[in-house]
Amino acid sequence: MSSDPLRTRRSHGRRAVVIGGGLAGMLAAGVLGEYVDEVLVIERDVLPDGPRSRKSLPQAHHAHLLWSGGARAIESLLPGTTDRWLAAGARRIALPTGLVSMSSQGWFRRFPEMQFLIACSRDLLDWVVREQVLAGPRVTVLERTELLRLEASAGRVDGVRVRSSTEGERVLRADLVVDASGRGSRAPEWLRALGVGEVREEKVDSGLAYASRIFRSPEGSEEYPVVNVQADAREPRPGCTATIVPIEGRRWLATLSGTRGGQPTNAADEFEDFARSVRHPVVADLISRAEPLTDVVVSRSTVNRRRYYEKIRDWPEGFVALGDSVATYNPVYGHGMSVAAQGVLALRTALAVHGTDSPGLARRVQRAVAGPVGTAWDLATGQDILYPGAIGKDPGAGARVLRTYVDRLMLTATGRPLVAKALFDVMTLSAPTASLARPEIALAVLRGPKLPPLPGPPLSDDELRVAKAPQGEREADPAEA
Repeated sequence: MSSDPLRTRRSHGRRAVVIGGGLAGMLAAGVLGEYVDEVLVIERDVLPDGPRSRKSLPQAHHAHLLWSGGARAIESLLPGTTDRWLAAGARRIALPTGLVSMSSQGWFRRFPEMQFLIACSRDLLDWVVREQVLAGPRVTVLERTELLRLEASAGRVDGVRVRSSTEGERVLRADLVVDASGRGSRAPEWLRALGVGEVREEKVDSGLAYASRIFRSPEGSEEYPVVNVQADAREPRPGCTATIVPIEGRRWLATLSGTRGGQPTNAADEFEDFARSVRHPVVADLISRAEPLTDVVVSRSTVNRRRYYEKIRDWPEGFVALGDSVATYNPVYGHGMSVAAQGVLALRTALAVHGTDSPGLARRVQRAVAGPVGTAWDLATGQDILYPGAIGKDPGAGARVLRTYVDRLMLTATGRPLVAKALFDVMTLSAPTASLARPEIALAVLRGPKLPPLPGPPLSDDELRVAKAPQGEREADPAEA
């Protein structure tokens, strides 16, 4: 943690409770440990003592991208985390230099670095954060513990009622409660029981399903780019994608997705065929020569859902919701972790300026959290509502005009560095969506691409050679030597 003097104003004898021991929960616990004497993390499961999967995080089997906007937020919260990820086998991949991606408007060029992403398994991402936070003296995890309800008096949340197999039901008093329990959060129900006004909720459901499988990557692929073929929501067909993300241990995590009417299955013999059915077969070509290491895992928990907590007028003191508890997104855009980290950063900023006792602190944080949530929401739902059979509110004529501009911007980004940088700044949650309408960007979009469209994936000669190497030319398994 930083030694910023604003952040050492600890309230002695005070306790905070964090609901959920995932990435958002651990980041929040780490921040709160700077301001109170004790932080209790309520966790239903047993957290692994290494970079291994968690029962309550089935989406960890699929590709996760930590965009630079989220990575910078985590680095600010836990300095040195990026180096720890890299030392454990993650990669820092320059964007768009290390990206081979077919957008709805064509292939992106691999311009010099504009932003970056961290590529590794979700298990590793979580473990490196968890290990650091739990090394501190003020954070304790209560495992196999279920949260039953919030406790409150005089319009303020002042604790939680929990139940565990060892201690039964009990009340834990707290000066601040943070809900980081994820997409399964029951916060609307908890708030309703306290008499808080109804939570406005919005959903956009494209019917998306995910299928993922891990492969042993070819020898010489240690610096291989992320490879991605996106859907085109304007086409009258289900939106299907295929992605390869390099992860630690010289492995490729291949994730396929399809919206309603075009979902992938868990059949291993159909995996490559689905990858070949998307708008370009490059992912299928790559995995056809790679050794599968796992079965195919499918997930269907992909609904975009946003809860407008910042709009509730009688929001209680002492309670804050962060991360997926506030909003979840189609995972194909990779924004969940970055939004969660930026939400925790908003919590830290409010605590640094106002301390834990400031009236209106919880509502102030909730409004700040809505900023990054809104950016990710607009990016995800603006596309997902277009797919055949999508369920959700019609965005209206104004959104359709904006979509025309965004389509033109995407096309221009494939052949004009200025616009590509603006797009990647927003896509990585490093800039607000409003920056795409800056005068110089709008003028460049009007002019269109400076360079002609690429005819195919911009793989280098070395990358093509690695991809096409026959199995016999690859590194032999030591067990067979």
